[in-house]
Order: sequence, then C-alpha cells, then structure tokens
Amino acid sequence: MGSAKGFIHSTETFGSLDGPGIRYVVFLQGCPLQCLYCHNPDSWDINSGTQKTAAEVMEDIVRYKSFISSGGVTISGGEPLIQPEFVSELIDLGHQNGLHMAIDTSGAVPLNCCEEAVRKADLILLDIKSIDNDKCLKITGRGNHNALQMLDFRERVGKPVWIRHVLVPGLTLIESDLIRLAEYLKFYKCVQKIELLPFHKMGEYKWQVLCRSYQLYGTPEPTQEEMEAARKIFLDRGLPVS
Repeated sequence: MGSAKGFIHSTETFGSLDGPGIRYVVFLQGCPLQCLYCHNPDSWDINSGTQKTAAEVMEDIVRYKSFISSGGVTISGGEPLIQPEFVSELIDLGHQNGLHMAIDTSGAVPLNCCEEAVRKADLILLDIKSIDNDKCLKITGRGNHNALQMLDFRERVGKPVWIRHVLVPGLTLIESDLIRLAEYLKFYKCVQKIELLPFHKMGEYKWQVLCRSYQLYGTPEPTQEEMEAARKIFLDRGLPVS
C-alpha cells in the first residue's frame, strides 16, 4: 500500500480555499486541458514534476495532522485524475490516518479511467468550465461530457460535490449561461455548495515566462456588482452559493 508513484507540482500545508476547514493541498503535475484563464500553466506538463510515492507524500501530510484534523487533505492539480492509481492510494492512506480526503478536479478524465478514486473521495470539488459544450471546447480544448458524467456518478453513489465555476467577463460571466447552469444543477441532491470564483490575473506572468500565447491580457476582473448578480441567479433557484 502506498507504492504508486505520482508526479507532484507542489504542496500547501495550510490551505483554506480548497474544501472545508484547514487543509493540506497536494498539487499534482499534468493536465489534459489548456484553459484560457489557467493560472498554473506550469502544471500542464506531467514530466516536469517531482516523483514521489503515495506513502512518501502521506508521511509528510501526517506531520501536520494536528493542524488539519478538522479539515483534511485536498488532491488538486493540474488535473489529479490523470494519475488515478496514485490518487486512489493516497486517499486510502489518508483514511487510514483518519483524514477527510477531497479531490479538486475539472472532470476531464473519463470516469472509467478514474472511477475508484472518484468513488473513494469524501468530497469532489468539480470545476465545471461551462455548461455549454461548445464554449467548454473553446475554453479548455475539450467538451464537458466527462465532467457531467462524474457529477451523475456522485449523485448515484450519494456522495457530496462542491461545484466550482470561474467567472470570466465576456467568456463565462454571461447571464444566459449562468441561468442554464443553475437550472441544470438545481436537481442534484449531491451538490452541497457552489463556489463562484472571480477571474484574476495573478498567473499572467507564468504564460510570459513559459512563452505561451495568452488571450486574456485585456480581460478585466469581474466587479463586485457582477459577482453579486451571478450569485443571485443561483440563490434564486435555491442553490447554496458562495
């Protein structure tokens, strides 16, 4: 147990934004998507990460157990589920140590490749890029079918999901699309929370350093008024939004 190896991008020992409570966050390397607004394009290439076993990663995590005991561990990325065996073993080790284990995922990986890990996780933070498949293709390079299939699976097994959705003016911060997403989600009992995340520019410099073409230099961050209007769409449909 714990011999599966994963490529690690970085870790955060006192995370407060990736699930409930204070959490140890493991950012895995590698992602099949190329989101236009990604703030970690340095995480796309799996081969540039540091390779460790699940047991080695858990050995460091348990050093912080007293700090994260009321929170837990979140496995993020990149896209963690392109390394499903490693994620599954890390979840098992976390459970053996009495830790709450979450996966932060775009849902880009087909369920039949990662079902075991998705089933085991105490919580899935599911980043739906767009409810519109064509817009999802434009934003990420792939459609939304796998993400919606993952949501359906968690509904069937009765395990919680937090939906995450980044609001980018002119791209995803569009009233009709937000209404469509809210209408779609309101029937899911597994959805415990919806996090609307404002687009930010903190990762722009990484695109420059990596010599990648960035299309959103002129895109503003959403205003407080725009964020509140977006939240109201979900609140009006009885959805738990933050």
